[in-house]
Amino acid sequence: MGTTDRGIRTVIALVIAVLFFTNVISGTLGIVLAVVAGIFLLTSVVSFCPLYAIFGIKTCKVSAA
Repeated sequence: MGTTDRGIRTVIALVIAVLFFTNVISGTLGIVLAVVAGIFLLTSVVSFCPLYAIFGIKTCKVSAA
């Protein structure tokens, strides 16, 4: 997973978390989005997305040596 992808996921996760904890989003939608935010944060920390692996998507630049 590339640096830009990790950054975008982290920002999205933080925005969702702030909206959830300030009760801007709540109920079932809030819980679902909080789970998505947790998954985004976890995948950005470990730099691995299982869906990217399944579909063969690569966002990390590979240097040609």
